[in-house]
Amino acid sequence: MSLIHRKEPFWLFLGDICILIISLVLTLLIRYGSFPTIEVFETHIAPFSILFIAFILVNFIAGLYEKHTILFKNRLPITLLNVQIINTGIGVAFFYFIPYFSISPKLFLFIYLLISLVLMSIWRMFIAPGMGPRKTQKALLIGDTNESEELYSEVNNNSRYHMSFIKLIKPSNDTSQTLKEISDLIESSDISMVVVDTRHPKLVSVLPGLYKFAISGVLFFEVSKMYEAIFDRIPLSLVGQSWFVENMSSVAPKFVYDIIKRSFDLLISFILLSISLILYPFVILALKIEGNGSIFSYQNRVGQYNKIVRIIKFRTMTIANDNGKWGSVENKVTRVGSFLRKTRIDELPQLWNVLRGDVSLIGPRPEFPDPVLKYAEEIPYYNIRHVIKPGLSGWAQIYGQHPHHGIGIDETRNKLSYDLYYIKHRSFLLDLKTALRTVKVLITFVGR
Repeated sequence: MSLIHRKEPFWLFLGDICILIISLVLTLLIRYGSFPTIEVFETHIAPFSILFIAFILVNFIAGLYEKHTILFKNRLPITLLNVQIINTGIGVAFFYFIPYFSISPKLFLFIYLLISLVLMSIWRMFIAPGMGPRKTQKALLIGDTNESEELYSEVNNNSRYHMSFIKLIKPSNDTSQTLKEISDLIESSDISMVVVDTRHPKLVSVLPGLYKFAISGVLFFEVSKMYEAIFDRIPLSLVGQSWFVENMSSVAPKFVYDIIKRSFDLLISFILLSISLILYPFVILALKIEGNGSIFSYQNRVGQYNKIVRIIKFRTMTIANDNGKWGSVENKVTRVGSFLRKTRIDELPQLWNVLRGDVSLIGPRPEFPDPVLKYAEEIPYYNIRHVIKPGLSGWAQIYGQHPHHGIGIDETRNKLSYDLYYIKHRSFLLDLKTALRTVKVLITFVGR
């Protein structure tokens, strides 16, 4: 779907690489007073290539390859500055403390970082936003769901899509009148695109009358497909029996993917668990000094295929195991527990659950049993999220809304739309993106 620029992150990535290389060439030009020879360039590009990889990862974690990056001009300067501060620390670690990467004089690195900051800011703030088609396409949106209104607002308020909905048409009981309104607008307003909710019962008899416009060059898109492509989540109002029939291959087990993902879960959780063991004595000591309660909290959660899994965490409340019964007067977050939650140290013991195979590193976040029963009653198809193994972090955990210490139907609907997107599109690339975005959430203490 070209109008939403699926290739935008690729061009941003490619442009960043070019800026990093050009910055190196300009730095060499300043140092030697002339354009660098091939030998000089090759000497420096080897260590800097490793540094480039680190810089790109920092950019990714900072969200500079998100689809909506170009929109946030007001936040971009400070984001670029923060990224460059982090990159400076990485550069210093590389060139000052690792002999292989030693470059003399040391001023070379700071000249490079300054040049790359200036060039990156020019590229991201003034050149990248101007890329893409100049002509804005006129479009019609036909539907009456909340998602249709959300799509209408998103597209019309953001120039990056290079399209504008002339009108949101809500189907009426008079199908002939609806068809006439659509036809008149297409013919009189130079409409080149129609986005329509094909599942709407009032449009079944209208759609055949629109075929003539497809033959004349008007493009037609399904609302749910465009919504999914723009928001990276599944519109729940459009999820029905037909959705599951169309996406059965997505909810079915993926043998090769599941085997390799389990291997990565074992490897990464073992490494992280080994490193985190250093913190255990300090946490245990702090919890013992504060009181005589248990060190760990064991919580029943709903796992894959609705089976109960027992999650282990460091205790952060006066009562270790309340199984999600929020609002209890007797059960409060302790002072040590508050710190453990803010730093997410309380989550570290869950790595044992990953090793055991109860959960994965990436997947839908497991809920307490009681809220699951409530959500299953209130939210259609809620239990479909249990078709795959839950995770310590997930697509919905990064981008969705979350109910805090209570039942939240609307927030959970939002989370489910992201969970369904992950289930449908789960892959190594999506897991990697989720993992890298999780790093940002962890280091900025967001969501606690």
